[in-house]
Amino acid sequence: MTDLILTPNINGADDFYAELLAAHEGLEKPESDALNARLILVLANHIGDRAILTQAINAATLKE
Repeated sequence: MTDLILTPNINGADDFYAELLAAHEGLEKPESDALNARLILVLANHIGDRAILTQAINAATLKE
């Protein structure tokens, strides 16, 4: 099992953040929430490791 990476690990992090913000531009709150949910599911599917996904949920909800 691999541990979740919590240190900066994205090449071009600022560019990615700008791209993410641009994807939400002009969306109403429900549409933005739906985009976030779809993105989470796409990325979770790509990761595929349930233990890592559980670690991510725990990190995001500040559970240890």
